Amino acid sequence: MPFADELISRQTARTLTHAIRAAVPDAEVPALRAAPAHMEGLPLRKRADLLRDALLTDLPGDFASLARTVRRARDGAPDFTGWLIWPVTAAVAAKAVDEGDAESFDDAMALLAELTGRLTSEFAVRTLLRHDLDRALAIIAGTWTRSDDADVRRLASEGTRPYLPWAVRVPAITASPGVTVPVLDALHRDESEYVRRSVANHLNDLGRDHPDTAVDAARRWLADPAPTTERLVRHGLRTLVKRGHRGSLELLGFPSAALDVQGPFLDRDVVPIGESVRLTAAITNVGDTAARLAIDYIVHHRKANGGRTGKTFKLTTRTLAPGERTEVAREHSFRPITTRRYHPGGHAISLQINGVESTRTAFLLAPQDPSLTQDGSA
Repeated sequence: MPFADELISRQTARTLTHAIRAAVPDAEVPALRAAPAHMEGLPLRKRADLLRDALLTDLPGDFASLARTVRRARDGAPDFTGWLIWPVTAAVAAKAVDEGDAESFDDAMALLAELTGRLTSEFAVRTLLRHDLDRALAIIAGTWTRSDDADVRRLASEGTRPYLPWAVRVPAITASPGVTVPVLDALHRDESEYVRRSVANHLNDLGRDHPDTAVDAARRWLADPAPTTERLVRHGLRTLVKRGHRGSLELLGFPSAALDVQGPFLDRDVVPIGESVRLTAAITNVGDTAARLAIDYIVHHRKANGGRTGKTFKLTTRTLAPGERTEVAREHSFRPITTRRYHPGGHAISLQINGVESTRTAFLLAPQDPSLTQDGSA
């Protein structure tokens, strides 16, 4: 499987070049021909930008001319698909913005919808959203969300996500609470799991900056739910639940509870990097009503500067009758992974139950045992 940067490869550039030459036989396309030589060391988005700029250089006409060429390539080249679609759609969006008229803008939106099933147009639509948010959202909410094509409906949600991975930000979206909620309202009951998953991820993004807006939307959906709504909402509020956001927890059925929490207890005070620690705890419902509990735990990692940063991990859910006691346990590994760097020194673990953190239990994370390999094996 290729690394992410290699998804747009030299072969991608050559395939795109052949497709454009087939659509416009008299085009020399020198910039496209030269592009593969300049890809080495570039991250994925820069590779997309390189091919976008090459297209715009080699096809210097107006937007209508570029759109005709792209549609000819789409209809005439069976391999006009996959990761080459990113730079193509990026060129379409850039040319429409440069043209500056409503007709080009609207046709660019239409062309992105036509192409999105061949990979995705979610990255390119950001350019149009940044240029004219109101016009783009009117098309997205009024047309894309009603499309018969699940790829287009997903594009409506995914393309407008506040924190879409690999994509440029749209400041007007992150600064405007709820501006994309009408798109989510139209799609949260969608028949396609593919679309609903995007809605959940969009809701999760929204909650990062505007938690109350996200919870308010979820509350409306749950007031008239489809069979799939509760699952979507749980996934969409997952980060808020990890943060202990009271409104999201209460909406999902985890209100405040009267508890006696013993622990967490750790089976060792010193944990070498590459090994694990076992945590246990006992929780008793000391209230006079049943308590539904979302039980997580937080590892408070030492940072390079000596500070602490907490990462929350799911543990379990339980319902306790008045006076009932339950025990929980979990092994937590400090095996080195590529997405986290461990720093030896003081760490701590705490529980978080329905958003309320317990006392922290400290331990020392020690340097890795030199007899272990990088993957933690002997």
